[in-house]
Amino acid sequence: MSQPDSAMSFIKASEIWLPEGETLVFGAGDYGPLAAFADVSSQSQFAHGEGLPGKAWAEGCPIVLDQFDGSYFQRTVAAHEAGLTCAIAIPVFADDALKAVLVVLCGDDAGHIGAIEVWEDRDDRLHLEAGYYGAAEDFGTASQDVVFAHGEGLPGGVWSAQMPVLMRQIGSRHGFVRGESAKAAGLTHGLGIPVQAPDGRTRIVTLLTGADTPLARRFEIWDARPERVGPRRAAVRIDGICEREGPLWAKQNPPVDIVTITAWQGPVGQVLGSGLPHIVGNGTGLPAGYRSMVALPVYHGEDLAFITAWYL
Repeated sequence: MSQPDSAMSFIKASEIWLPEGETLVFGAGDYGPLAAFADVSSQSQFAHGEGLPGKAWAEGCPIVLDQFDGSYFQRTVAAHEAGLTCAIAIPVFADDALKAVLVVLCGDDAGHIGAIEVWEDRDDRLHLEAGYYGAAEDFGTASQDVVFAHGEGLPGGVWSAQMPVLMRQIGSRHGFVRGESAKAAGLTHGLGIPVQAPDGRTRIVTLLTGADTPLARRFEIWDARPERVGPRRAAVRIDGICEREGPLWAKQNPPVDIVTITAWQGPVGQVLGSGLPHIVGNGTGLPAGYRSMVALPVYHGEDLAFITAWYL
């Protein structure tokens, strides 16, 4: 499998911001060919409530910015020069303590189709709080008035299970409420992620990918709950989607098909060891054919419960 063309990817850049006192400092990033934006970002920092990362920290919930002009986004000029037009910030809390803020940035043109959404519990139903859909405008419009009960659709399934959920072939699944609109838009798979917040309210982030401009070419979910893996720091791979032919997970070198990882073992094991999101941008330690990876921890209270990972 050849290296993916980052120009055709729905996601253009990912970055991690870490708290130091009352400030968020740059932790890591993958910007592909966007060297100028990477340079600006690596020299930036954000106070509590400042910029997109600081706003997500202060509000304690995921935030989608579908445009930068006129907003509190502080790198607007550099972002426009890089062709970036929107972003989502996902704060990672262990109970009430902020661990990190993951920011994912996207570009926008007529050929880019995908969806990044935030769903929020209001009156015991999940409502769309914000979303970005690229060129999938009809799907975005169809999503505005949809609500989900416990167990209904992808967001409701995540809400009910309190764990990440992968849904395949969403355009042809009865369980995906917006299936007809998803099929028309060319959306194929969805990943739903529960996001813990200090206010205790339920919020679900959904990443919906298309075949031509994918958010990712591979998704994984790892279970790190003690009742599943025992007292040691370990995680078991429980689900995944991969575009390549053959086995879902490629054999490693040396040839071992790893089903369980321990802390610091491989890229996903970095999350298990540190409790923080992890980004790989140069293909190091990834299966052949993948250039980048983002891994995001999911907490239950103070405990790391799951890890989601997506690869390009």
